[in-house]
Amino acid sequence: MGVEKIKTREEIKELCVKLKAVGLTIVTTNGSYDILHAGHVRMLEEAKKQGDILIVGLNSDKSVQAYKNKDRPIIPEQYRAELLAALECVDYVTLFDETVPMEFIKSVVPDIHVNYAGYGGDCVEKPLLDEIGAKLHLVGDLCDFSTTKIVDKIIKIYSKQN
Repeated sequence: MGVEKIKTREEIKELCVKLKAVGLTIVTTNGSYDILHAGHVRMLEEAKKQGDILIVGLNSDKSVQAYKNKDRPIIPEQYRAELLAALECVDYVTLFDETVPMEFIKSVVPDIHVNYAGYGGDCVEKPLLDEIGAKLHLVGDLCDFSTTKIVDKIIKIYSKQN
């Protein structure tokens, strides 16, 4: 199921050095990808179009709990990573424990970092991207999905049944 695509931070760092040495363009994006949905897939497919290799930084369970809440993620990190790795557009997945992706980005040193346009051109990653010479590519609204909206709908449906 693509588990060979799941790499540790050290493995991804070494791999990126080799990929850059042969002239490949490395693209990164990141997120928690809790309850994978069409918006995630569209974003990842758009990210892949920006270069040769797409590396997804996946917030670990610890990270998601720290920046969302203690009840999240719904899907454990191992399974979220496997789902992402199973996608054809994703070349590699690596987990990170931090609440922001800076250490992930430093380990990869991408040519291009892709982010949702809702975060804007002044997103938290921008200063680091400028420092390492990476381009920021923003992806606009791809659909009106979010894990929170999906969970809210499920709760609404099941609360009516009780």
